[in-house]
Parts: sequence; structure tokens; C-alpha cells
Amino acid sequence: MEDQIDPWKNFDVKDYDGICKQFGIEKFPYREMKDSPTFMRRGLVFGSRDFSRVLSCIKKKEKFVMLTGLMPSGKFHIGHKMVADQIIYYQNMGADIYLLVADIEAYNMRDKSLEELRKIAVEEYLVNYIALGLNLKKCDLYFQSSRSEDAKKSNAYYRLIGLVARKVTANEFKAIYGDLHPGKMISSFTEVADILHPQLAEFGGPKPVLVPVGIDQDPHIKLTRDVASRMKEFNFVPPSSTYHKFMKGLSGGKMSSSDPYSYIALTDTPEEVKHKIFKYAFSGGQDSVEKHRKLGGNPDVDIAFQLLYYMFEPDDKKVEKIREDYKSGDLLTGEVKQIAVDKISAFLKEHQKKRELARKQVEKFLSSS
Repeated sequence: MEDQIDPWKNFDVKDYDGICKQFGIEKFPYREMKDSPTFMRRGLVFGSRDFSRVLSCIKKKEKFVMLTGLMPSGKFHIGHKMVADQIIYYQNMGADIYLLVADIEAYNMRDKSLEELRKIAVEEYLVNYIALGLNLKKCDLYFQSSRSEDAKKSNAYYRLIGLVARKVTANEFKAIYGDLHPGKMISSFTEVADILHPQLAEFGGPKPVLVPVGIDQDPHIKLTRDVASRMKEFNFVPPSSTYHKFMKGLSGGKMSSSDPYSYIALTDTPEEVKHKIFKYAFSGGQDSVEKHRKLGGNPDVDIAFQLLYYMFEPDDKKVEKIREDYKSGDLLTGEVKQIAVDKISAFLKEHQKKRELARKQVEKFLSSS
């Protein structure tokens, strides 16, 4: 049975190679990427559409845009960090960063006011982005509810939302998203405009645009690419995309901002990190020490090892030694968890110092923009 992707529902992928074949997604060319982050070269970013355009821009030092949105839904956690690291990486590769706060989409999908959503976006996301290394001065940061102080740019953006709506039929929308809920329709048309508007004349004209997303957002990408080809009067370049795997939650299911025991937040204390990993992190080990010493563990399902592999142990030799020792039974589950606790706690100690400095930068940036 084929997977069905719905960007507004939980979606779990068991076979990423299979889903690439099913939906026509190309393998991500990580070997061609310069100084790529640990998670990128170890396969957390697994697929792409039309990425050759972007790769060419990087190699030739030509202009391109990387656009991503943040959904201000709750605590900023290590799953969000992986997206932030991609933003920072592409900024260092020369991309113009468009960073949108999807407050209209969040307002339509969640029971919060625009004021509450703005507060979450600033205190959780922007502060962490800067602490992780994002240069906010080189970003076009905007909220969907208020695009720009520049009336010409703002008018062009909102006009495009209306023009997009004409290019999508009700039957097409229903086939992609399942129903014609007005909030979903408005959110979708706005998201298409978000991805395409950096190519409007008011924003510098046509250029390659890269959008890194989870596979659950592929319907948005395909719709946007279709709409771009229909709006011939704008000469839009069809947007490119990359796809990253879902970071597993601590229990092995989906990481969710609504479940604080499914993730490590970037504001967690060392005590909270240890408690969460030892109590909630799914183990690939055996149910007794004797059995584990004999049969070994399975690092492919062990959450503590996955955290080390994709994020917190950049040294290839060290992480492979941990993998092999765990598989052979030389390392116990508790020992792998302790390695993860130590690595994550050390990272968070430094990150939280940077957060305090970043908070002041955000306040200064927002007051002057």
C-alpha cells in the first residue's frame, strides 16, 4: 500500500528509499556539499527536488535564496535545531535567507492569539537561531501577518497570495489536502506565495529558491512548483527543495512540541537531560546485562545512539567505535545513554550562555526593524 502524505497530520516513514521512488524524489548529493554539517553527511537530509540549480549557484557563487518557515508552536527542541543548522549552513554558502514566521498558518491550526504566537516565535525560535550562529542582519525576517514596512514590497506579497488562489482548482486542492477547509486553503495559498515571492520584481526578480522541509511538506512543494509553472507572466524559477528525515522522539515515536518528554529542549538543564534520556529514551539493548553482553544492542533503533550519530558526536571514528561496541555488547545501554547525556549537556551549557547574548540582539533587531 502506498504512503499518503498529509502535511497536517502525523506521518511516519519506515522506508525512505521507497518513498523517494514513489514520489520521484532524488537522492541528496551530500558528497558534493562543502563543509556539510554532521547530520547532512550522515543521511538525515536524504532527498531533494531540482537541487542541481542550487548546487550550481553555490559552486559558481551566484545569487540564490534559502527560504524556511518557523511554526511558533512551543518549545524549541533538538528537532528544530537541525532545521536551524541548515539555515546557518546555507547562509554561510552564500544564500540570501528569507525567514518567515508562519503566524497566520499557526493561528488557523492552533488555539493561540497572534500576540501569543509572536512571543513564542521571538523568545523560543529567534533567540535560539542567533545563539546557534544565524546572522539576523543578513536575513529577511517577516511575519505572515505583517510582511514588510516597505509598502511596495508588502503590497506585492499580499497581491501574490490572491493571484495564487486563481491558479489552484477546488478539485486539485481537495486531491492534495483532503478537504476544502477555509483555514487550510488560506494557509496553503499563503505558503505558496511565501516560497515564490522572493522572485517578484520588488524582491530582485527570478532566481533559484531552496526550501528545506520534512517529507510531510512535499504536497506544498509540488503544488508550489505547479503554480510557478502556471504563472508564466512572472517567469518564476520552480523552487528547489531538500527533505530531511523526522528526528525520532525520545520514546521512538514522533518528536512533538506538545509532549515535553519526547524531546530535549535547548533550555533543559543537565539534570533534565539526564532524567529524560535515562527514563524515556528508547533503548536498542537487551533486557538483561547478561543477554546484552552475549547478543549486543541495536544502534539503529537506540535513541541515545541516534542523537550521537546525527548531532552530538561529529568524530566519525568515535561514533563508529560506539556503534560497534554497542553491537558487540561491550557497551551497555546505560553507558551509551551516559555518553549522550555528557555530550548534550556540554553543548547546552555553551548554547545557553549564547542565548543570553542572543536575546539582546533580537530585542535590538526587532526594535530597529
